[in-house]
Amino acid sequence: MKAYRAALLRFDDATGQPLYEQDGLLVIGPDASGRQRVQDAGAYGALAERHREVPVEHLPGRILAPGFVDMHVHYPQVDVIGAPADGLLPWLENYTFPAESRFADPAHAAGVASFFLDELLRNGVTSALTFATSHPASVDAFFGEARRRGLRMITGKVLQDRHSPDGVRDDTEQSLLDTEALIRRWHGVDRLGYAITPRFAPTSTDRQLGGAGELAQAFGDTWIHSHVSENKDEVKWARELFPHARSYLDVYRGFHLMRERAVYAHCIHFDDDDRALMRETGAATAVSPTSNLFLGSGFFDFEGAQRIGYHHGLASDVGGGTSFSPFHTMLAAYYVGREGQTKPGLSLAPSQLWWRHTGAAAQALGLGGVIGNLQPGCEADFLVLDPTATPLLARKTAQAASLEELLFALIVLGDDRVVQRTVIGQGAGG
Repeated sequence: MKAYRAALLRFDDATGQPLYEQDGLLVIGPDASGRQRVQDAGAYGALAERHREVPVEHLPGRILAPGFVDMHVHYPQVDVIGAPADGLLPWLENYTFPAESRFADPAHAAGVASFFLDELLRNGVTSALTFATSHPASVDAFFGEARRRGLRMITGKVLQDRHSPDGVRDDTEQSLLDTEALIRRWHGVDRLGYAITPRFAPTSTDRQLGGAGELAQAFGDTWIHSHVSENKDEVKWARELFPHARSYLDVYRGFHLMRERAVYAHCIHFDDDDRALMRETGAATAVSPTSNLFLGSGFFDFEGAQRIGYHHGLASDVGGGTSFSPFHTMLAAYYVGREGQTKPGLSLAPSQLWWRHTGAAAQALGLGGVIGNLQPGCEADFLVLDPTATPLLARKTAQAASLEELLFALIVLGDDRVVQRTVIGQGAGG
């Protein structure tokens, strides 16, 4: 076992309220399988005697915090980030689909996967639910690189058998056979999980969506990952293609694609019936604020999500999103929450922004108590943060009179330089 002494940030799993020790102790050690987990955490004064035989690394002036969880990101879109476009659909046509067509090449896919995972870790993201492409090689490459690093990662082959160009469009029956083969090959291996991944309803036929739903029922502990209600033009298109559904979201319900571990990115153009459907099925929203602002898609309604009470957490959505940094994502979420002209404005507390990118995101993925927190039993993915990483940040954090002021300074002024170290609770097979 090993212990770390520094300021310690955790959260109450039931309420999401922050638990903070100015002088804390984090004790980690292997479980029966050899995977590193949190064995104890709390105030140094209360725990030091109990663990007096454990070597302690003292990190004065630093903060120990849970690794961030990115609920929705596209690893093949690393090279698309920052591409100018008039909106979602032109952006897909002009930049995204051409870039994704290259992932039929296993060597290209492996190179991008390696860069992508290193970039996540550099920014303090220790787990992510990510799109691959429609090519099985893209999934094999990603899982291979994630396994080599001992990471808890989730991905899946994209399903898109219509309204897609050559190079990314797949064959309906083969796409379902490939998906099942990939589930059997990778799901549950070490810390890896498979996500059944229709790109979004308009790019899949009824047969493909129905087959995806059948697989989701047959493999009930897999994830489901897609997009919904991101852009008004997309919503209109979905209504034209699926006229019998009550709403765009209801399309997925009709194909048995809404359940626990189903994650839908964006969910902007919702009504309360949609929100209630999310709550009743246990599905979750991946809120992607930098992407929504960049593509002009709209503003996620945090007030509506909280009022109805369904799972939601934060996501970068690179490459529509503009940064891998959770600090940038949290700040954008604060902006989006405050917007009050098109929806009720809500000022999200800094600690709640942080919770939405850690423990709440883990719960939304069905991984509460496993990742996203530093309570005993959690896998030991954590960060060593430097609140003095830049001169302006050091000046501001020195004046913080409360935890909320400290966290907000990090959110507003922080970036990858704050992440001094990323520690992975690697399993024996990782």
